[in-house]
Amino acid sequence: MRLARIRSGATLVAALLCAGTTAHATDPAPKKDEAPPAKRQKPNYDGRGGAPRSPGQKSLWVPRVLLFPAYVVSEYVVRRPLGALITHAEKSGWPAAVSDFLALDQVHPVGIVPFMLIDFGFEPSAGLYAYWDDAGFKGHQLRFRGSTWGPSWLSGTLTERFLLGPQEITLTATATRRPDYAFYGIGPDTRESALTRYQADTVYARAESKLVFGGRHVLEGAFGYRGARFGHSDYDADDRGKPDYQPSVDEAVALMQLPEPPGFRDGYRAPYGAARLVLDSRGRTRTKSGVRVELSGEESVDLANSPTSGWVRYGGTVLGFVDLSDGGRTLSLALSTTLVDPLGDRPVPFTQLAAPGGGRSMPGLRSGRLYGRSAVVAMLRYSWPIWLALKGSLQAGLGNVFGPHFEGIRPGRVRVSTAIGLETNGSRDSVFQALVGFGTETVESGAALDTIRVALGVRSAF
Repeated sequence: MRLARIRSGATLVAALLCAGTTAHATDPAPKKDEAPPAKRQKPNYDGRGGAPRSPGQKSLWVPRVLLFPAYVVSEYVVRRPLGALITHAEKSGWPAAVSDFLALDQVHPVGIVPFMLIDFGFEPSAGLYAYWDDAGFKGHQLRFRGSTWGPSWLSGTLTERFLLGPQEITLTATATRRPDYAFYGIGPDTRESALTRYQADTVYARAESKLVFGGRHVLEGAFGYRGARFGHSDYDADDRGKPDYQPSVDEAVALMQLPEPPGFRDGYRAPYGAARLVLDSRGRTRTKSGVRVELSGEESVDLANSPTSGWVRYGGTVLGFVDLSDGGRTLSLALSTTLVDPLGDRPVPFTQLAAPGGGRSMPGLRSGRLYGRSAVVAMLRYSWPIWLALKGSLQAGLGNVFGPHFEGIRPGRVRVSTAIGLETNGSRDSVFQALVGFGTETVESGAALDTIRVALGVRSAF
């Protein structure tokens, strides 16, 4: 009897276990990829919405609208096409060849590089740049640059440099003949429509000693010689008689369209002495943030018109740099001044006056666009690395030339100069550059856009 009860109990337990196993086996298995239920959002009971925006946040639409054209140009004209080109170049194995060209003398100790420079509004030029590092002994550098655009456009520059630790000694000689120099007049109120041309033969020689100390501080002393002879230009002879004809300076003077520029008739032969001091707060550190102060002075004596002829040039620049990132993105603000005073009774030759156009101070204006006894320029510049030795720059500034010791200076007489460009930072002697710049009339004249400057090619940085 007892054995029968035990068997009945065991049978019941086994039946219950089998029933439980069957019931669990028939339940649907949970899906592994099934997303968890969404988190319940907190209802907005009082209807107040999100956090209120500050007045500064609300006003952001103003710079967004103003900077939209610059953003479109930077994004769709510069960044994206350049990015696509760089990607294709890297896949095609261009970097080695491009690096050789852009860095120039930074890659090989000896080389010859063909180049071309196009600066719209002037004759183009083509030529050869040759370099030799450690020529004969370590620290001895030789540079030669020759360019031409026909028999009336010839230029050659020879440079010899001795690197003696923190000190450098540089000898440079240049001879140039060009028929396309531009002259618009002297003073702050010259107009683009007053463009005239002249031909010039110039000779330049310089011996310079440069001492670098404290990391980035520089002391330079130099003496040299400048000579120039000016004459008639046939640059625009094919358009003679047409409304847009650009006359030679001597033709415009004969027609009393402008006074004869000082020194145009007689030229000059002027030995000179110069000094320059640079103080840089960044010292030996690698940071790109800091302040840089440059002071310079130069005295010339004109032997062609002695004994009462000569001039002195002096000025300075204060620059502030902010390193925006470790990738080489830098923002800088520069304020520069230049003054030129005669020594004696004769006026300063016009090509030796303060002339901020065409260079780094006001790149949106062509060379020769501005001449005056003094100049003031404030320039904001943003630069960033692009690829290999290539960097980009975006700059905008205000400035102009004025009378003796800033005579006639006032806010309404400033001009606007803007530019966007690419340039190399590999060679200190020859720089590849692509630049588009814009310049305006004075603010008092409506600040109308009157100059568009486009330059492409290799320029000299001797």
